[in-house]
Amino acid sequence: MTSLLDEALTHGAFDVDDSLASARGVALSVRFPARVPALHWPGSRLSDLEVLALVRSPLGPCATQLVHDDQRGLRLLLDWLEAQPGATWQERWLNSGADAAREEWAKEPGAWLERLGTYSPNRLSLMTGSLLFLIRADIVRPSLEWLLTGGVMRKLTRNIRSARDVEGFDRLDQTCAEDPAMTSHAQRHTLFRCAVIVATKGGNIGDITIGDLLEILDAEVAVRGRSLSGGATFKALREMGVFGAGITTLREILGAQRQSVEELIDRYAIACRPIRDLLVEYMKERQPAVDYNSLVHTSYMLAKCFWRDLEEHHPGIETLRLTPEIASAWKQRLQTRVTTVRTATGEPLDVSVERLSHYQTLSTVRAFYLDLAQWALEDPGRWAQWVAHCPIRVEDLTRRKDLRRRKARMDARTRERLPVLPVLVRAVDQWREDVKAMLSAARAVSPGEQFSALGETFVRVLRPHAAADNIWIADSSGEQRLLNREEDRAFWAWASIGVLRLTGVRVEELLELSHHSLVQYRLPDTSELIPLLQIAPSKTDTERLLVVSPELADVLSAIIRRIRDAGGMVPLVRARDTHERIWKSASPLLFQRHSGVENHAIGSHTISHLLTEALSHTGLLDRSDGSALHYTPHDFRRMFLTDAIMNGLPPHIAQVIAGHRDINVTMGYHAVYPEETIRAHLAFLARRRSLRPSEEYRVPTDDEWQEFLGHFERRKVSIGTCARAFDTPCIHEHACVRCPMLWPEPTLRPRLVEISENLADRIAEAEREGWLGEVEGLQVSLAGAKDKLDQLDRRSDQSVAVMLDEAPRRKN
Repeated sequence: MTSLLDEALTHGAFDVDDSLASARGVALSVRFPARVPALHWPGSRLSDLEVLALVRSPLGPCATQLVHDDQRGLRLLLDWLEAQPGATWQERWLNSGADAAREEWAKEPGAWLERLGTYSPNRLSLMTGSLLFLIRADIVRPSLEWLLTGGVMRKLTRNIRSARDVEGFDRLDQTCAEDPAMTSHAQRHTLFRCAVIVATKGGNIGDITIGDLLEILDAEVAVRGRSLSGGATFKALREMGVFGAGITTLREILGAQRQSVEELIDRYAIACRPIRDLLVEYMKERQPAVDYNSLVHTSYMLAKCFWRDLEEHHPGIETLRLTPEIASAWKQRLQTRVTTVRTATGEPLDVSVERLSHYQTLSTVRAFYLDLAQWALEDPGRWAQWVAHCPIRVEDLTRRKDLRRRKARMDARTRERLPVLPVLVRAVDQWREDVKAMLSAARAVSPGEQFSALGETFVRVLRPHAAADNIWIADSSGEQRLLNREEDRAFWAWASIGVLRLTGVRVEELLELSHHSLVQYRLPDTSELIPLLQIAPSKTDTERLLVVSPELADVLSAIIRRIRDAGGMVPLVRARDTHERIWKSASPLLFQRHSGVENHAIGSHTISHLLTEALSHTGLLDRSDGSALHYTPHDFRRMFLTDAIMNGLPPHIAQVIAGHRDINVTMGYHAVYPEETIRAHLAFLARRRSLRPSEEYRVPTDDEWQEFLGHFERRKVSIGTCARAFDTPCIHEHACVRCPMLWPEPTLRPRLVEISENLADRIAEAEREGWLGEVEGLQVSLAGAKDKLDQLDRRSDQSVAVMLDEAPRRKN
């Protein structure tokens, strides 16, 4: 099964660890075994006369009277098979070498004719053409690989369908036809795969197992280099009830499979058996207290980075009692790695660089030694023999310098990306609008016709095997593009960036957002509804609520409009827990998209790829090395907190919004210069402590949080809504048009236009009268007013309103 898994990994079907692909292939074959092809069955034991009578009969499997040439070719083919060793027709077929020869199989009967001195191209053609009658009548069963390459592909489906399982194939055909996502190309592949499985394994369509399907998909990868529409075939058989109850999607079956502790350790082929067994016992002892991902990483650090490295450099080592020389050499190897760089002349050069993650491995190995020592006191018979002096000293784990460097790198990264975030937002929005315009123009013309979009001329391309709603185009250079896929990627890049930058959530929290995450809070005095976004427990196992801004509401409503089905409901999909590597129950996730024939939850790797693709449309470069600027999902979290605290949000409120347990973690995300941090934070502390006891500062109470929500009763201003954080002063001294915390009201747009025109007149007057001291301040206000007008224009593009929490929902 390895090649099938590798193929799925290459095409991004799911997110798994490449190093486990082979082991997972074995696990799949054990969990979903394929039927073993038989060597003996009634049809394979018939005599040559009985075979001829069966095939010739108009009531037999062939159902038509054979013409003279067909009977002549079949007689020759049976004579050739009888000349091969074996007790059955199947054994003779396999022993002839024709099955292993695949598409070159005709050479075997050709050589036999030459030995008899009766060879002619016509005679050989009659022999090879009559093999289909034996397959149809279930006399011989060629292998999967032979049927995929043996030259009978076009005729096989029709013959097997009419001779073996007419009712089953009719039901399968109807199931495919009723699926709107099933293309005619995928339907033909589904019928052909089932015909191949029936021809190879016998039985009917109802006898096909998941292992049989995985086996033929794997064979397709081996024969053709890739597998086509595997999910469509799986879905069709599942909908027919062939696989039984409780089966979901092919993606879930091929996804990451959990391995036992023994399998995790044995990946690294440890030579010393006692140490291998010790690591297994140690990992089993730790297993109940950690998630599966942590178990995998711990096994990697102990087995691969620690002990396997020692065995490679010190063959024959069998003890945990390491000499100072061995321990020092290992720590040096762990701290550095060799990488290849190019010199100014282009020559490759190997250089040693520091491995940033080596502290984690040191901590894990130290914990391993100390755990053994502690457990030996409780259970000496089991652990005492392995107690040894720990080679990792406390000084080795001193990370103050490393942490300062890491903080400096994070701050520099945030300071570099925060100023250009508006460029990325505009670029991804423009990309989405451009692709949408191209798609709309392409849909307005018929295949083969030209159309113009964005100042260029394109041709809509006809692809007979593509889905009916797929739009292929070719530009002036002849390069073909699938606009549906481009539009889909542009939309989800825009949606991902929008939610990440406006909420500061972690990427796993983003992917767990569902339709049920949208809730409302009604102010008790004014009865105003405040839309809230509920963040499910993730890293800190605590949920939290975020206020939905108008811009965030636009993004969420666009997502809901896109994913709703024909009945107005958000489809239920299953997501994979990346920490435990298990599939969760189905829920109406917001970040889902249609892929192949079914809806699937979007994964974290897909989000990273979308960010990279979005950045390619900006042309932004990394100032450190001149390469393309790269954003990670977590960069948006740092920028969100940095921008919020710089604009006056109290750090302890930012802590609650971010979901941090410790306020120092929140301040660590605050990527401003140290003097600004100290000045702003200490000023806030002075104000806060003068009003409340100091012990209330670090952990806000429920009452304080409710008071924070209630401050919205006083947030109305002349041109919109003030989103200033609770208990904070107005940093712009009530010059609201400048403030990024102002949410402008669309109905007050004329007032904003009037303010902008007035500011422009005042700037002109100040320049005319020489009041240069006022010009700069007025220009800042004018820029703020224009920015608010741009926000309203962007929101007005969302022409269809969606009630975020009142749209029809599917009941769980």
